Amino acid sequence: MRCYVTSETLSEKTQEWLRRIRACNVHRMELNVRRSALLVVDMQNFFLDPSSPSFLCAGLAILPALKKLIESARKAGMPVIYTSHAHHPAGIDAGILGWWWNETCIEGTEGSRIHPQIEPEQNEKIIRKHRYSAFYNTDLETVLRCLKVEDLVVSGVMTNICCESTAREAYFRDYRTFFLANATATSTEEMHLASLLNLAYAFSYVTTADEVIRRLQTTSSDHP
Repeated sequence: MRCYVTSETLSEKTQEWLRRIRACNVHRMELNVRRSALLVVDMQNFFLDPSSPSFLCAGLAILPALKKLIESARKAGMPVIYTSHAHHPAGIDAGILGWWWNETCIEGTEGSRIHPQIEPEQNEKIIRKHRYSAFYNTDLETVLRCLKVEDLVVSGVMTNICCESTAREAYFRDYRTFFLANATATSTEEMHLASLLNLAYAFSYVTTADEVIRRLQTTSSDHP
């Protein structure tokens, strides 16, 4: 199946997506860098290795933009938090997910590891999860509260499943959510655009990694 976006077409596609959701994307917010965190959702080899049965070609397309954002966040002192979705080999924690999907990521395997281009640093938190939302039965909210986070930047895969589920739950918990059109990815363009539209309408400010980077750089220059 032909990939709906590549790293070369990502910029042009992003502008098209933002144009198509413009009427709904009216809750523009300015990131409070000192009270923000970057959440990198499920950027694991299970989704990013071309040999994996669950490979997302669009996941590789967003990798350069996300890598640049992660580096900028670290430089600005913005916490980077990762999620890893994986299950016990015996499926004892899979529940309906094990029935819904032909393949699930198994903990402790190479597929469960974060992609090497953006692997977490030693001091960065990895949220281990078994369901779509990064908040469900995890310690993510505890970590965010301890870090005094108010603004959550959401990136990763898949746009319409784990990323969207997490953004919705963040909204329910009164976090201001910034959802990245060019640093999230899924299986098809229709699914990606549908999520951007839904989230812009009721849950998130849909923006770009580039805009967040500019905000990080401006804040760093204002506060040396």
